[in-house]
Amino acid sequence: MKELRALPSPGPLPEEGGALFLWVRRGLPLTLAGAALAGAIYHGAGRGWWMLAGVGALAAAWPSFLRGEAFIRNRAAIMRQDSLWANALRPLARRLGLEDAWILSFCGYNNRRVRATFAGRRARRALILLPHCIQMARCKAGILDDLEACYDCGLCPVGDYMNAALLNRWEGRIFNRSHKAYRDAREYRPDLIVAVSCSDRLLKGLTRLPEIPSYVIPLTLPHGMCVDTDFSVPHLLAAMETLVDPRRSPGEVLPLRREGIA
Repeated sequence: MKELRALPSPGPLPEEGGALFLWVRRGLPLTLAGAALAGAIYHGAGRGWWMLAGVGALAAAWPSFLRGEAFIRNRAAIMRQDSLWANALRPLARRLGLEDAWILSFCGYNNRRVRATFAGRRARRALILLPHCIQMARCKAGILDDLEACYDCGLCPVGDYMNAALLNRWEGRIFNRSHKAYRDAREYRPDLIVAVSCSDRLLKGLTRLPEIPSYVIPLTLPHGMCVDTDFSVPHLLAAMETLVDPRRSPGEVLPLRREGIA
């Protein structure tokens, strides 16, 4: 049996971004509403049309102000609208060389609202979704079928996640296909999803599962897409400790570790 390897300290949740997306998502409709008000003042003949345009612009901006219970109640509709903004302006962001920054800003904006939602009450039923590419490409451990098949060699983040999941009795899945993750998430019906993936898949997931609050953590890609990727394990631990009710019982027996090497 191996000695238990200490897990990274979770620390506090990092500050979320989202300013770029919020500036566009809220700022553009408010600017248009201001322009419509000016049009109504200076062009009396078409005042009704200007006012109608102003009301429409304010209605478009309104969902960006919702927080807490109001956000949860209307989350599916709000996320569909936010996803339309994110996807509609993605080609422009790509042309400006800001595609990844734009998507991550959308993800940060989403995370800020999810954190505000669970600030007063933690999620009771959470699901962790991880991509298979966090496992080393040359590793033969069958973690898709059995997470505890991990050798815990310390060469990829899977071992740290396995220990944390076992000790804290977290419910999690490792997938090699996005559609399987969406299907299992809908079947499990969690209060909260904590998902790790590349920025493109995070945007896709937030778009495909608008009804479930999701806190998302981006991968780092030191070797390119889908090969030996990495993510911040302390960030995941901090998210679970901050947003989710603990499930680990005091004095719980620590799991045995299996010998092996990736």
